[in-house]
Amino acid sequence: NTYTETTLSKLDAGRLIFLPLVVDAGDGVKVCITETDLNDYPGMYLWNGDSGQHLTARFAPYPKRTEQGGYNNLQMVVKEREAFIAKVEAPRTFPWRVAIVGTDPDLAASDLSFLLAAPSKIDDTSWIKPGKVAWDWWNAWNISGVDFRAGINTETYKYYIDFAAAKGIEYVILDEGWAVNKKADLMQIVPEIDLPAIVEYGRQKGVGIILWAGYWAFDRDMENVCKHYSEMGVKGFKVDFMDRDDQQMTAFNHRAAETAARYGLILDLHGTHKPAGLNRTWPNVLNFEGVHGLEQMKWSPESVDQMKYDATIPFIRQTAGPMDYTQGAMRNATRKNYRPVNSEPMSQGTRCHQLALYVVLDSPLNMLCDSPTNYLREAECTEFIAAIPTVWDETRILGGRMGEYIVTARRSGDTWYVGAITDWTPRDVEVDLAPLGIGGTVEATIFRDGVNADRKASDYKRETIRIDTAEPLKIHLAPGGGFVAVLAPVR
Repeated sequence: NTYTETTLSKLDAGRLIFLPLVVDAGDGVKVCITETDLNDYPGMYLWNGDSGQHLTARFAPYPKRTEQGGYNNLQMVVKEREAFIAKVEAPRTFPWRVAIVGTDPDLAASDLSFLLAAPSKIDDTSWIKPGKVAWDWWNAWNISGVDFRAGINTETYKYYIDFAAAKGIEYVILDEGWAVNKKADLMQIVPEIDLPAIVEYGRQKGVGIILWAGYWAFDRDMENVCKHYSEMGVKGFKVDFMDRDDQQMTAFNHRAAETAARYGLILDLHGTHKPAGLNRTWPNVLNFEGVHGLEQMKWSPESVDQMKYDATIPFIRQTAGPMDYTQGAMRNATRKNYRPVNSEPMSQGTRCHQLALYVVLDSPLNMLCDSPTNYLREAECTEFIAAIPTVWDETRILGGRMGEYIVTARRSGDTWYVGAITDWTPRDVEVDLAPLGIGGTVEATIFRDGVNADRKASDYKRETIRIDTAEPLKIHLAPGGGFVAVLAPVR
């Protein structure tokens, strides 16, 4: 969902508040409330109480009766609940409840959710490979200039693999459609797909395959599914449509992570609640949705302000952990030109806003949402996205105000990446590079909004220059704009 910004007394008492929640305490101080180390216990919501003057906790009652149903029969739908929230059979620890107190940049820089979670249960993590993913679903398998019919078939996925291999992209995902619809059985593959051949083709090209799965299809046969597809050479699963965080479902997330880890599989938990420390305890879980990400632009009306949302989530949702936002759109729209087009979607905001999200957002398993065809037409931007790291050695927040803009710097080795995004308000930012401790002159490759980006959102300028890091970096951001700079030592 997008965020509601109001006073406590005016919140709708008929609705629950999902975490993280941020409260403006005045005098430049904010309090972000979340939880972590959430395992085999229901997630916490907040409620503004009968008086509207305080917040109290609320939890989903334990499921008493469930039935298969929901989206394409891929879910277990709760039909009746118990009068209690959790079953506790032995002494145990309970989730941390976290209040992060500080300025806007303090919130954006916080990693308390990760630090308070249980340590890794995987001794040897060397097999866990973060990276980027060529993704099929957002762009609706729309490729052109080929001699075969594009869609959910072997030829299309080999094309995606060829694209990924050529650009050094680590993974290709087969999203919904590779398994027979409405069966919730991951052993039933549609006849248009030769999955072993696709996996082997990817192996030969150095590209791993990730499979999408509805959660109940994964849960009902988890051990066999993980064993079978691991032996085939599949690298992981994107599990979707959990859509709950009662005790049963949070326990499922941990059980899925543990089972996948035993078979050397990574996980991307889509259709799930906020991160709550699972990625520290089971580091093979690389990413989580729990965000109003770019996929919403396939259907969201013009009234949805995604630019304000983008400039909000680094200070609130991202405090809980990484996010599967799925950025990278090559079709970009100004505020007045945006419209939802499900089969050929566009982003709100500028091209450089999309590029900057690869720095601003924490996403160890990072999607390239658009079609390979569109990326091949946009060589400069594609080369940048393909080369950018997805995990970092150091992060610093160089400025920002929640809901307005943010400037984030992340370091990989001796190279710094600086990204900034703004809401629909154009602004001039001066980025002080001194906190990065670089010193002297660096070579900077900069993508900035073009002079006409306020009219044509895909307009951008790329330049490589030498800059003195003692001087502030001055950049103009168009409405819904952004910039990204790669700062490398002069060789």
